[in-house]
Amino acid sequence: MMRFDWPVRVYHEDTDGGGVVYHANYLKFMERARTEWLRSLGVEQTELKSTLGVIFVVRAITLQYRRAAEFNDALDVVTVLDRVGRSLLVFEQKIYRQQEILTEAEVEVVCVNAADFKPVSIPSSVRGLIENAAQ
Repeated sequence: MMRFDWPVRVYHEDTDGGGVVYHANYLKFMERARTEWLRSLGVEQTELKSTLGVIFVVRAITLQYRRAAEFNDALDVVTVLDRVGRSLLVFEQKIYRQQEILTEAEVEVVCVNAADFKPVSIPSSVRGLIENAAQ
């Protein structure tokens, strides 16, 4: 499947009292990368909600921390779409500092109705963009 790279610079606000990236901020970096992946396909999440009445939400994350990132590190968040289901997208995401893997995760994202948060099929227009990009 398609690989998408998103650069992230670690700012002081991303770190904890020990000078390393606070653990929850890795999730934020991954979220930004998935959002930018969608945007690179021409999908704006605000438009999905306003025109199609759907949003993508995280259903599950399996995460492993390997090494700590620190202030001013240049990171690369790599996002690979692993599987596509009726309403499910499964991503493999890794955060690198140069060639070193710092964090890796499997992230399950579900398409839901924006009004009641019940799972719905990924809109065919979005599915088409995803499938075209994966080729």
